[in-house]
Amino acid sequence: MLGRGGFGPVYKGKLQDGQEIAVKRLSKSSGQGLEEFMNEVMVISKLQHRNLVRLLGCYSEGEEKMLIYEYMPNKNPLNQKLLNWKKRFNIIEGIGRGLLYLHRDSRMKIIHRDLKASNILLDEELNPKISDFGIARIFRERENQANTKRVVGTYGYMSPEYAMQGLFSEKSDVFSFGELARDRPTISNIISMLSSDIVDLPFPKQPAFTERQIASNCKPTQQGQIRLPSCNVTLTTIYGR
Repeated sequence: MLGRGGFGPVYKGKLQDGQEIAVKRLSKSSGQGLEEFMNEVMVISKLQHRNLVRLLGCYSEGEEKMLIYEYMPNKNPLNQKLLNWKKRFNIIEGIGRGLLYLHRDSRMKIIHRDLKASNILLDEELNPKISDFGIARIFRERENQANTKRVVGTYGYMSPEYAMQGLFSEKSDVFSFGELARDRPTISNIISMLSSDIVDLPFPKQPAFTERQIASNCKPTQQGQIRLPSCNVTLTTIYGR
């Protein structure tokens, strides 16, 4: 067994021709089920890109459900010497190119919705591949944003508009580049920034947790708190280090 995720345990296996594979087996106690299983099969089987993990096959009979992927040997490289700055930059750029394919270059626009470190796998040469499309969403041709009452994913990696309002879009997958959606660049702009030596970067803005506005007549106290005199509510402003 290689590990365990939200879907269930992941095993290392080998086909009769000697090819190594990774097998995801749906656990009966998993919060995910047939919907996520079918969604991953439907989404990833239509995609082909060097920075996306490749689905080799699937199996479903009764309650037994398995997904078979190409095996990625360097999911968590322990030797930090392998991860010099050049390798780290290649990993960052590869993830960006995989996202660019999902958002703009594939036959359909796909929002991953659960992009995090544990869903980035590395092959023998430390090339990154985006994995786990169980909660990915396919957008229609002219659809740019969607809303859901069923918020799924990993808290801490979710954008605030998705976690609190169920809104998700291309900007949800690039949450790391801005805590407010309007401040985030598109993935095509991010690739341009990464591949260009000369680029005009916007001045960083103060991070925020939500887009809710505080009444203009409220003044902060010396302790960094805001008092609303009409209802005596105290809000604490968090300052980054």
